[in-house]
Amino acid sequence: MTDKPILFLAGRMAAPRKDWMAAALQTEWNILTWAEDEPFEDFAAQVPRADAIVGGRIHGLWPAVPKLRLYQLPFTGFHWIEPSDVPFGCTVCNTYEHEIAISEYVLGAMLEREIGTVAADRKFRGHGWDGGPSRSKATHGELFGKTIGIVGYGHIGAEVARRANAFGMRCIAVTRTSRPAPEPLEWLGAMQALDRLLNESDYVLLALPLADDTHGLIDAKRFARMKPDGVIINVGRGLVIDEGALYAALDERRIGGAIIDVWYNYPSDEVENPAPSRYPFQELDNIIMTPHSSSHSEAARLRRWTSIAANVDRLARGEALRNVCFEGTGQKP
Repeated sequence: MTDKPILFLAGRMAAPRKDWMAAALQTEWNILTWAEDEPFEDFAAQVPRADAIVGGRIHGLWPAVPKLRLYQLPFTGFHWIEPSDVPFGCTVCNTYEHEIAISEYVLGAMLEREIGTVAADRKFRGHGWDGGPSRSKATHGELFGKTIGIVGYGHIGAEVARRANAFGMRCIAVTRTSRPAPEPLEWLGAMQALDRLLNESDYVLLALPLADDTHGLIDAKRFARMKPDGVIINVGRGLVIDEGALYAALDERRIGGAIIDVWYNYPSDEVENPAPSRYPFQELDNIIMTPHSSSHSEAARLRRWTSIAANVDRLARGEALRNVCFEGTGQKP
């Protein structure tokens, strides 16, 4: 009788999922856990036994992990890890399943920008009819007929385009991987077409990862390419937009507004509740600010962890893994 392979749930995102994973897995595993409030020595003692890890970035000097075949990230971003950091033969996979929640966030925020339901509610509560429904001068916009330009046409971009198209919006996009335009896009260009997209779009959605070629991609020159009433939306990574250029474009009203869910400063062990930026975005009235929460639906969490369990099952069965980021090139076992 062979021993069961070992699955190591490491870190505060993964460790609490032990019972859930045990019930969700269709293959046999021994499950170990470790979280950051436990000594790192406990992690170092257990990780060499692991065949698969589910977890994010674990700080500290790792021992050799000769058995490790899968490093499964419970989120999408992997810019912080390199193939040389991972043992030879180990596969790093990430996780999606957040695109439905984020696309609904994007559509909801655009609708709020056009219609102003919250402001209308507050005004009605405080001032009543203010001239009556037929005589009021109050008006609002529509998404119908407007253009959304999507920068980074992956999982999120495709789901946003489907929903935007249902509202009668014109959809265009640019991507780092050139390919024919799928429905409902009017056109899909390479990144060289970014300036064209900025010039044509009423809403510009950034849904691409942080990398050397996307860091500071939207700077002062790119903001100058946007329509004066254009709105920029960022659900990718904060640093894709130059921080100072974003604040200046909004403060000086050179663009119409922004919807920002990803930021420049985040909570850490050293600073529990930092300001999201060194600029006072919270004082501006032409920005919607949210705390990196666009993907935080319970349904998205369930889909995400279900997909993680399925990938661990694939490893046990010797099947092809999904959402492969890269293969490790580090020290051979």
